Amino acid sequence: MLTQEQNDALTRVGPDTPMGDVLRHYWYPVAFERELDEFPVKSARLLGENWAVFKTDDGGYGIVDERCPHRGASMVYGIVEGDALRCGYHGWKFNTEGVCVEILAEPDSSAKFRSECGIRHGKAVALGGMIWAYVGDGPAPELPRYEAYVMEGIRDIGHCVIPCNWLQIMENAVDPYHVEALHGNYFEFIAKHQGTPMPGSFGGNKHEKVAFDNFEHGIIKRRLLVGQDEESDDWKIGHPLVFPYKMWVGGNGVFQMQIRVPVDDTHTNVMFYTVHAPDGGVLPDELPCVDYPIEWINDDGSLIVDYIEGQDIMAWVSQGEIADRVNEKITKSDVGVVACRRMFRDAIDDVAAGKDPIAVVREPHDVIKLPLERSKFGRGSEFATDWIDNGSMRYSPLAAQLKELHITAAATRAGLGN
Repeated sequence: MLTQEQNDALTRVGPDTPMGDVLRHYWYPVAFERELDEFPVKSARLLGENWAVFKTDDGGYGIVDERCPHRGASMVYGIVEGDALRCGYHGWKFNTEGVCVEILAEPDSSAKFRSECGIRHGKAVALGGMIWAYVGDGPAPELPRYEAYVMEGIRDIGHCVIPCNWLQIMENAVDPYHVEALHGNYFEFIAKHQGTPMPGSFGGNKHEKVAFDNFEHGIIKRRLLVGQDEESDDWKIGHPLVFPYKMWVGGNGVFQMQIRVPVDDTHTNVMFYTVHAPDGGVLPDELPCVDYPIEWINDDGSLIVDYIEGQDIMAWVSQGEIADRVNEKITKSDVGVVACRRMFRDAIDDVAAGKDPIAVVREPHDVIKLPLERSKFGRGSEFATDWIDNGSMRYSPLAAQLKELHITAAATRAGLGN
């Protein structure tokens, strides 16, 4: 249970807020590469602020304040010229560093005058099929090259913007018991009433114990299910909450970074960034990277709860735009949630003291590999196909191809005795 002041400090993400200051130490995906290949300028809302993201003529990327400093027109309707974006209203031109390099109606304007007319800007780069932006102050850290974004495999990204604060989604990442209740008991209840089969990989996952370990990128969550021993991947390895807005999860040839971008205080861009790379699978020469919207709400306003991530979205959204942590009843089974909140409070303290918060990467690197169980819930290859059929991947244009990849890979492994 928190005070209202404590809850506000943890959930408000705008400029000059404690958590907003923390979150501006990190990079965020703001567009898909595909989008800027199709049209070179796109709007983006991030941390309560509006931006224009653009692709330069030489293949680089920039991000500037949506509001032109001249008279406030939207830079989303600008013109890309070379490495710069020109406002469509009066032709003020800004490069990727935010410098005003030309004023259309005043070609003889001085460099000194233009230096006082710059536009607020961030940095933008491409990685893993997405455009990432850093909009904080000071030197930008390295964009973490987590394994998901650089590994070989088929990339499949479902996404939606939902009307709730990002923190209640992150708390779910360290709440293992919800798998047993929400994706087990509740899923079984829904399946029974819909007359549909309950996916075997998600039923009967009874917890014996759970544990949480802080590490340099967040919190590792471990679970021991009834019938497992302590050598099981779920307990021995686990999977992490990746501070401050991701979770790395998967198993049986499916690798998924769940990304929860804080759009503003009451909206989150949820992305299920999945890489399919099963042992024994034959990947195509041209590895696809597809993105697609997922459905989470019916026309009548009721929530779609007959698939895994839809159930999660129900739990997140039904808590309200910002979860009420003043009147909640926290118990000992919420130990992971308590650890999560403590980590965010510590990050606020670190930033207030002039230090980098956890998981800010300053050293150049090729790849960052995070712990991840390979055998999920002790299930076999059916875990992958169950997840495709009964998760957000059911909306993927590649769903049938992905199932065939995993089925063929399982047959290959069986033939090799693996």
